Amino acid sequence: PCLMWLCCLIAEKTGKVLGEFCRCYKEQYGVALFNSVRYEIEGNGGPQAQLLHRKVPLEDHVIYSGNLFQYIEENKKWRNRFCVVPHNYGLVLYENKLAYERDLPPRVLVNSAGYKILTSVDQYLELVNSSLPGVTPKSGHSPILKCPTDFPLILWHPYARHYYFCVMTGKEQEKWRAVFQDCVRHCNNGISEDSKVEAPAFTDAVRMYRQSKEQYGTWDMLCGNETQVLSNLVMEELLPELRTTIGPRLKGKAQERQRTWIQISDAVYRMVYEQTKAQYDAAMAKCEQERPQMESTIRTDMDQIITSKEHLASKIRAFVLPKAEICVRNHVQPYISSILEALMTPTSQGFAEVREVFFKEVTDMNMNVINEGGLEKLAEYMEKLSHLAFHPVKMQSCYEKMDQLKLEGLQQRFDVSSTSVFKQRAQIHMRQQMDDAVYTFETLLHQELGKLQGKDDLCKSIQRILERVLKKYDYDSSTVRKKFFREALLQITIPFLLKKLAPTCKGELAKFQELIFEDFARFILVENTYEEVVLQSVMKDIMQAVKEAAVQRKHNLYRDSMVMHNSDPNLHLLGEGIPIDWGEEYSGQPEADSAADKRRRAKQVVSVIQDDEGVLPYEVGTEALLQPGSPEPREPDPGAPPSSPDGVEEIREALPGADDPSGTSVQHAAPASPKPSTDVPSEAKVPHATPASPAPGTETPSSSAGMACHQPSDKETGEEVAPLGSQCSPPQPTSTTESGEGVQTEF
Repeated sequence: PCLMWLCCLIAEKTGKVLGEFCRCYKEQYGVALFNSVRYEIEGNGGPQAQLLHRKVPLEDHVIYSGNLFQYIEENKKWRNRFCVVPHNYGLVLYENKLAYERDLPPRVLVNSAGYKILTSVDQYLELVNSSLPGVTPKSGHSPILKCPTDFPLILWHPYARHYYFCVMTGKEQEKWRAVFQDCVRHCNNGISEDSKVEAPAFTDAVRMYRQSKEQYGTWDMLCGNETQVLSNLVMEELLPELRTTIGPRLKGKAQERQRTWIQISDAVYRMVYEQTKAQYDAAMAKCEQERPQMESTIRTDMDQIITSKEHLASKIRAFVLPKAEICVRNHVQPYISSILEALMTPTSQGFAEVREVFFKEVTDMNMNVINEGGLEKLAEYMEKLSHLAFHPVKMQSCYEKMDQLKLEGLQQRFDVSSTSVFKQRAQIHMRQQMDDAVYTFETLLHQELGKLQGKDDLCKSIQRILERVLKKYDYDSSTVRKKFFREALLQITIPFLLKKLAPTCKGELAKFQELIFEDFARFILVENTYEEVVLQSVMKDIMQAVKEAAVQRKHNLYRDSMVMHNSDPNLHLLGEGIPIDWGEEYSGQPEADSAADKRRRAKQVVSVIQDDEGVLPYEVGTEALLQPGSPEPREPDPGAPPSSPDGVEEIREALPGADDPSGTSVQHAAPASPKPSTDVPSEAKVPHATPASPAPGTETPSSSAGMACHQPSDKETGEEVAPLGSQCSPPQPTSTTESGEGVQTEF
């Protein structure tokens, strides 16, 4: 009965939240489609970027791979794992390096969206203790987790399962931390900005839904793909109810209750994810089906729709603007310069560091190429340089500048839950600007190579092109930063204003609905027009503040009047060409005959510190590692069916009283066996990469196996685990060996 109640509660809450959200999404879809078509017709672009943008992503590389220890919850032991981070930033864990080279199914796939990277067990215990109020281990009792080394790496999530790793040295820990943080940063940014209709419709629908619940301001869990974000939205409402209902029924010591609660939360999250995905996909398909007819109406009646919207806006403006201007003058205007200064200092330092790292890497490359053989060595160094923006360790000095971002008292005043939203956004801009600078440098140098004669010409050309690219970078980085500052100021101030104005304005908005023609009601919403009026009330002050910072040349910002016109009229035509393959074109190697050869030659961005399988120091729970007779995991059973995708079995085993009316039995939840993805071809692979040598001029060894490893889905990392014929057998809850570990799949 308890399990049935829980399943009904999950389905009911998910259905309720998704029902309300999908209504918001349908409304916002029409508005987003109208805005997209209007922008296409009218055009209103900003300054043209000077740097080229890489249109074909670098897909033939692995970010990092190496060994680290993972804690296996099923048998409470630490095991050595070989971890691969492919170009799509999924964490893929194999039994060992040999399993990776033989293309065996991975043990674990993790999409790290929403995770926090912790490097201290104390940090982790603090978060765990706060997740289940009233359940705290007594002093002197064993904590929920013990680490056998002083260098842990813990992936913590408020709803999903946690992952525990450790390494042997501080240097390894820093490198893995940088890699993991890059994975989180990339996966958090899971909603594609290339979509000009679906993406704004989705984010606006999430915002409108939360505002209907009186939740204004930034939201830390707006991370991952659309289904992950909606699952977080459901869990935000569902988890407190589960905690109140289930928490008191958990039995055992405090550590066991905490561990059981984490397992229940993870199983519920998986069920919510499956149900959310189905409902959201159906809503999106319905909107796509209606799109052609809506777009036809928009193009036919564009002028009338614009006239109708402007009439509505004028009426709302007359009602709202006087109140909004008073609110801005008293509560926002005095703080704009303080917020801007707090944003500008760390952001501009980060972009300055990007410039410095790029300059240093190109200068070092220039010296090494001249000293080691000219054009013959150029291909090797250019291939490394092309991956610079994706090198978490080299980029870390840029990213960590944003750690200085503190809004102090402003954070409480404007209801900003965390600065992480702004930090990650700025870091993503940094990576993009670095890649644009590198790609522009690559393109210009490639154009020059045919005209060069000797080392001296090459050296001078590299230096000259570097100076040209740096000038373009300075201009583009100024444009990107000014846009970021304006958007951040709006993100901070608009929710605050909406919350302040809601008691006097929101209840009166319904009377404006009659001003909208029924035929245009899908493209004009009173709520959106009201928010645009509120935005206009503060936009002038924000634009002025950013303009003054540029006029004063603060933090190397250019004035808006400074525009670089046609400095390189043919440069953007070069960017339309075929992507440059330095290895094939200039390394002197014969062209690869097969896809397998190309995969074998794939480069690794970050060089490996430790490639051999280490041994942990003696510690409680690690005895099996030190004994040669320790049982190893069984090979996956190809014929085993996947376990139930809704996570019911996991909850049944973790929930006390599911099968015992007395409610006294407590068992650990077994992990779910993955459900094969239907979105991704089963033959999708990640090229096997050998570690790039850290020493210049050293040849990169090829893999003897040359086999392609398994790749998570680009669209939804972690859903695909293996072809159907390679599914692991479902884990057995009673197993005490590694064979019970199974394959963990994250969303």
